[in-house]
Amino acid sequence: MKRLTLEEIGRRAGVSRSTVSRVVNGHRDVSADVKERVLAVVADTGYRPNSAARSLASSRTGVLGLVIPSNVHSLFDDPYFGRLIQGITKASNAADQTLALFLFEDEREETEMYPRVISNSLLDGLILTATRMGDPIVERLRVDGVPFVMVGRPDSDSIPYVDATNQRGAFDATMHLIEHGRRRLGSVAAPSNTTAGVDRRSGFMAALASAGIPLEEGLVVEGDFSERSGLEAMTRVLESEPDAVFCASDTMAVGALKAIARAGLRCPEDVALVGFDGLADANQTNPSLTTMYQPVVETGEAAVALLLDVVDLGSVAEPRKVLPTELIVRRSCGCSEEGLS
Repeated sequence: MKRLTLEEIGRRAGVSRSTVSRVVNGHRDVSADVKERVLAVVADTGYRPNSAARSLASSRTGVLGLVIPSNVHSLFDDPYFGRLIQGITKASNAADQTLALFLFEDEREETEMYPRVISNSLLDGLILTATRMGDPIVERLRVDGVPFVMVGRPDSDSIPYVDATNQRGAFDATMHLIEHGRRRLGSVAAPSNTTAGVDRRSGFMAALASAGIPLEEGLVVEGDFSERSGLEAMTRVLESEPDAVFCASDTMAVGALKAIARAGLRCPEDVALVGFDGLADANQTNPSLTTMYQPVVETGEAAVALLLDVVDLGSVAEPRKVLPTELIVRRSCGCSEEGLS
């Protein structure tokens, strides 16, 4: 008996192979009518879209890789990665894919493990987090022809990616502080060797420029996304006596609040604060942290959907998906109780 392929299912349903793939992989961007036709053919023919069948029909293994090329300790310290992995795992399971997680302690380990990860054809494709610009693993994946997508804007227009509106989010967060009448604004910035750091700093600077507020020396100090770096950077920023500070991550904002308290200052009365990511619970900090929320779980889900399209099609019509951010107003920015979320 001839084994059914995605092409045959598509011919019988009157759709393309890629559309069939999206249906059997659980993608959401398929109309109800098309989905119903494809599933009807699947039911009539007894086609089984499991990993074994996909592997036999299309040389697929049903295994996706997630590579986090950063220090392992930061992975477990930063709640961002936990939520991202949650979204990627959820979408992988829904699409009947197995997820393999690859962590590297340093660049040497990354270099040594790369051939073992790629050479045995275990993976259909990879999701790579954009933890730093100029990451050598990106070029290796491109040269080796490995299907991959990135979480976070890459420093190349040719790479498919999923990201949040980092620049616009930072602009809006900073403008919110300015609208409270704050005029000596500082920032605990994200690392300048990451595109998220570049975009969030750019948004912060654009907001100051639009309000005609000069940036004084010493009011921007870079952290590394950790709470400890937030405390240390904020301690230095406070030396320049800001009345408001934009923190480029919630984790650093938690450290910044500790620095404000240690300096004998009050938030938001003396120094107002806004974070970024939406990772801090309302009860986690005192005062509760106003933050620019980005949909991290949804980002992971979108990355899986994009990667499956890349694996199936080789290229995609819309290789960039940018998810919106939203300001969550709490106490640290100085809003009155009536205006809180």
